[in-house]
Amino acid sequence: MTNLLLMAGVFLFSFVVGYFLISRIPTLLHTPLMSMTNAISAVTILGVLILFSVSSTRTEQVIGSVAFVMASFNLVGGFAITDRMLRMFKRKEGGAEKS
Repeated sequence: MTNLLLMAGVFLFSFVVGYFLISRIPTLLHTPLMSMTNAISAVTILGVLILFSVSSTRTEQVIGSVAFVMASFNLVGGFAITDRMLRMFKRKEGGAEKS
């Protein structure tokens, strides 16, 4: 039970710190920040896979499953948005090029 309270405390602390840090980031830096959150989501997914490889309680499995789904959603969505933004900067085929 103390492990669950410790994990909940770390989550709450990181949520508050993350909120205050992200709310102060200029708009120009949002794309690099999104790449960093993709990396953090990947680490979260790896952590969940490690959690599932050892015996754990039902509560830990449920929390891990929720974390896995949320991190997967963030990871896939982040890559889709990053890909869309990168396509905006590619040159159009058939258009006149500047010399």
